Amino acid sequence: MRPRERALAFLALILFGAGWGLSAPLLKIVIGEGYRGFGILFWQHLAGAAIIFALLRLRGLNLPLRPRALRIYAAIAAFGVFVPASATVHAAPHLPAGVLSVIISMTPVMAFAIALALGRDRPSVPRLAGLALGVGGIALMALPGSGLPDAAMLPFVLLAILTPLSYAVESSVVGGYASAGLDPVQAVCGAYALCVPVGLALALAEGSLAPPAAGVGFGAMLLAVFVNSLVYAGYVWLVGRTGAVFASQVAYLVTAFGLIWSMGLLGERYGAALWVAFAVLFAGMALVQPRGPARSAKADL
Repeated sequence: MRPRERALAFLALILFGAGWGLSAPLLKIVIGEGYRGFGILFWQHLAGAAIIFALLRLRGLNLPLRPRALRIYAAIAAFGVFVPASATVHAAPHLPAGVLSVIISMTPVMAFAIALALGRDRPSVPRLAGLALGVGGIALMALPGSGLPDAAMLPFVLLAILTPLSYAVESSVVGGYASAGLDPVQAVCGAYALCVPVGLALALAEGSLAPPAAGVGFGAMLLAVFVNSLVYAGYVWLVGRTGAVFASQVAYLVTAFGLIWSMGLLGERYGAALWVAFAVLFAGMALVQPRGPARSAKADL
């Protein structure tokens, strides 16, 4: 790339990392204002589906409803949207936003572990070391006497780990929307649309469907959906311009900005032991990043 294009790509990477890094702090604000559980998911997915569908229409695209496309939507809805979001919103009330941000960013480590298990990647010393560091960082965070402010948070750390694990399954096993002739934004829009009725039913069963009301909580929820939708669309553009390997470096920035936003917006502070765990996890992420052009695992859905 020419210098100007390279500078634009790095600027986009920083902006996308800053945007995605807001997710956990904004979620904590939403929860602090009384919204909870599946009720949050329903409003997020409803607003997200509307925003992404608007982006589709601006691009002159429709939402395909052929059977294979519906199967792709369902798979992405399950592993890329609903399961990780459910784990996050139910763990978030019990964990610092910074801890949540770091855990969510462990997707590359878990994706590598799944790729090894499926024989889709070859082991190498650096990447195996990265996997070991990832496991070690979680252990440092979770073991008794670690840097967690309260030992009672441990079960919710384990719950939060379902989020990157589910994202890793989605990217490693399900991520075959291209084989169905779908644009990535179409795939995400279809997935969000499927999540809306499921979220509504579960929110009603849980008793967490708080009506929308003007205020900080609902505003933070809408801001999170708006930012995440725009960042996702921008990320798709960045992958197309620079390749998946360069774009994947956004994971580092999401982690860093998640901690920065959590300290700045929520006043969170972390002990020395927890910073050590963060550093170990960050090193693990660095070692397992893709080495060459990314190849999507095509699922025969």
